[in-house]
Amino acid sequence: MLVRIDQDKCCGAGHCVLAAPEVFDQRDEDGIVVLLDARPPADLHQAVQDAAAVCPAAAITLETV
Repeated sequence: MLVRIDQDKCCGAGHCVLAAPEVFDQRDEDGIVVLLDARPPADLHQAVQDAAAVCPAAAITLETV
């Protein structure tokens, strides 16, 4: 899995961080998403898929590699 984020779309809701804190974080100054791991291990794939599904701005894109 390859995770991509679009910081321009991100609204800073933080749902991704709650769903997959090992993969996503937020900038302190404005809450915009920060990608910690673009290729998370298989045991985190479901959490990352959940994070993408709940993102209100659709700022997370997942690719199968």
